[in-house]
Amino acid sequence: MTGGGGPAVLAEAAWPEPGDGAAPLLPGFVHSAFNPLVAAVADRCLTRAYQAAPAPDGLRTAIVLVSPTGDEASAAHVRAAVAGGRRPGPLFFFQSVPNSVAGHLAARWGLGGPVVCLAPSGDPRAAGLAEVDLLLHDGDADAALLILIDTAPDDGGAESAVAVLLGGGDRP
Repeated sequence: MTGGGGPAVLAEAAWPEPGDGAAPLLPGFVHSAFNPLVAAVADRCLTRAYQAAPAPDGLRTAIVLVSPTGDEASAAHVRAAVAGGRRPGPLFFFQSVPNSVAGHLAARWGLGGPVVCLAPSGDPRAAGLAEVDLLLHDGDADAALLILIDTAPDDGGAESAVAVLLGGGDRP
């Protein structure tokens, strides 16, 4: 995955994969597919790695969420509501930051590592892998779940996400 002695791929997943429709709804998150898509791909990847929640005791797994655009649908909804003199629903304040879904995943899976959200202007995968390498090298985490999400593809394609669990080379 990273080449040159970087962390090993412990599990990976994509959304959609063959047979997938829309990502399942995620309680507490409304209007946008961003958060359900992040949760669906992360759950799929972590299930492949650990079979079922939670992660192994004592394993510090970081979450690195990378999205060049973030949750554009929710941001547009809030902008339109405010411009129209309406109040956005209270859930929009909670879900408007990407780390809310990352925190949700950390709690559900018992992940005890740091949470980092990036909105790079360059290559999202390269930025995410650089962050993962740093977290693992500095000893801040034993493994890292890298989630790459594209909710506004330039080619007009469907929303998609990839999750890769990376670690020091030994399966946790």
